Amino acid sequence: MPRIKSAKKRVDVAERNRQRNIAFKSAIRTAMKKALNGEPAARQEGLKLAYSLLDRAVLKGILHKNTAARYKSKIAVALNHTAA
Repeated sequence: MPRIKSAKKRVDVAERNRQRNIAFKSAIRTAMKKALNGEPAARQEGLKLAYSLLDRAVLKGILHKNTAARYKSKIAVALNHTAA
């Protein structure tokens, strides 16, 4: 356990950020599932939501930009296959 006050604070901040990251990634996974499953209208809403969350995650530093691009590509390819 840290003894220095600033180190204690860093532990608290790191835990808070970890919880935020977990929640955000969970929301992204849920949106991706909505985009890939369900009715066509729900898919379009899920697609918009997933893209928005992925872009926001990159801006906040939760995901790397290439990871977000890979997820977007995965969704787009899956939707194109189901449409064809």
